[in-house]
Amino acid sequence: MTARRGSGAPRRGAPRRGAAPSLFDGGDGAVSRACVTVRDAAPGESVETALTITDLTQTAKAILEGAVPPLWIRGEVSNFTAHRNGHWYFTLKDASAAISCVIWSRDVPRIPAMPDDGMQVMAYGQLSVYAARGQMQFMARALEAEGEGLWRKAFEATRARLEKEGLLDPARKKAIPRFPRRVAVVTSPDGAALHDITSVIARRNASVDVVVVPAAVQGEAAPASIVAALERVARWRGADVVIIARGGGSREDLWAFNDEAVARAIAGCPLPTISAVGHEVDITIADLVADLRAATPSAAAEAAVPVLEDIVAGIAALQQTMIAGVERRATIARRDLRRLAGDLSIRARRSVERRRARVQQVAGRIDALSPLNTLARGYAVARDAQGHALGTVAAFSPDQPFALVLRDGQVGATVTSVHPGAGPTARGVTG
Repeated sequence: MTARRGSGAPRRGAPRRGAAPSLFDGGDGAVSRACVTVRDAAPGESVETALTITDLTQTAKAILEGAVPPLWIRGEVSNFTAHRNGHWYFTLKDASAAISCVIWSRDVPRIPAMPDDGMQVMAYGQLSVYAARGQMQFMARALEAEGEGLWRKAFEATRARLEKEGLLDPARKKAIPRFPRRVAVVTSPDGAALHDITSVIARRNASVDVVVVPAAVQGEAAPASIVAALERVARWRGADVVIIARGGGSREDLWAFNDEAVARAIAGCPLPTISAVGHEVDITIADLVADLRAATPSAAAEAAVPVLEDIVAGIAALQQTMIAGVERRATIARRDLRRLAGDLSIRARRSVERRRARVQQVAGRIDALSPLNTLARGYAVARDAQGHALGTVAAFSPDQPFALVLRDGQVGATVTSVHPGAGPTARGVTG
C-alpha cells in the first residue's frame, strides 16, 4: 500500500512541509523520493521504524563527538566526587550555564591532584553524551587550575605526608663521601644532564668511575623507571654515591621527581644520594628527600667529586702538618722528660734520705736493746756447755760447769752451791 504525498492526511511520522532536515536523509535537507513505502522508510520516520532510546542516544553521541573536536573549556568546579571505582565526577559552571563532567580512572593518574569545589580550572576533553541517561557531558582527559593550584596542592600534600614520616628530617640524611671511587648516575642516557656530569667529573678527577643507570626522566613511565633504577643501584651496592639527575624543563616535564614513589625510593636508598633536577630555581620532592640537593647536574658532579689536584695538595699539606706536629710533640716530650728526670732525681734523694733516717732510727732502737750494750754496763750471761743461756737458779746445779759471758770475753766457772731466792747478792759461783 502506498500513500501519495499531498493527498489526504499527512502520514504519521512523516516530516512536515518546511520542517528541519532529517538526520537520516543523507544531509541534503530534502526527501528525494516522491513517495516512500513503509518498508523503505528511514529509521524514526514512521511508527514502524521508531528508534529505541539507546539508538537515539548513541546516534546523538556519535553526531556530537563528530561535530565538536576535543577542546579546552574553563569554569568553576562544583559537586566534585571521587567515586570508589576511580572515576571523578563534577560540574563545571560559569555565571549562566553548567555542564556535567567526568574524568575516567584511566586518565586520573595524569592529573596532579583532585580539584577543590570553587576552584577555577581549565579542562581538556571531548563533548559527548552519556548514552545510558541521554545526558550531555564533558569527558575531561586533562585538568589545570589557574596558576599552580593543582600542582601546588599535589606538591604540598606529598611533602606533608613525607615530612610527617620523618623522611625530610636532616638528621636522617647520610653524609656524602669525600673521596668517592665510583659514582652512579640515574638519568636518561641521551640527556644533556649526563653529558654535563661526565664532563665535570672527568675534568675534576678522571680516576673516578661513572656508571650510568638508565631511566626515563619524564612522561607517565618515568616514576616507575626511576624507582626501578634506584632499586638496581641498591642491589648492586658498587657505587659510593648516587646522582639522580635531569636537565631543565617545564613543570610537567619535572613532575616525575615529585612522585611519592620516587621520593620513597630515594629515601630508602642505602647509598648517599644527590638530587640534581632542573635549574637552580626548580625545587622538587626528590630534592627535599635526597641527602644533598644540587642546583644543577654540573653542581651535583662538583659536590660528589673533589678536584684531584686539590686532593694531592691537601695530602701534601697534611703531611707537612703531621711532620710539624711530630716534631713539636718530640720537643715537648724531650722537655717533659728532662723535667721528669729532674723531679725523679730530687724525689730519689729525698726518698734515700727518708729511708736513711728511718734506718738510723731503727738501728738506734736495736742498739738500745742489744745484749752487748747490757754486758757493757757490767752484766754477764751464763751459758751451759751447749751455749744455752742459763737465766734462772733452777738451771744450775752444784759442780755444774758453765761459761760466764762478759763484755770483753767469757770465763769458765763451776757451781759450788745454789741458793734459790737469795737474790743478786748470793754467793756460790767460783771461777
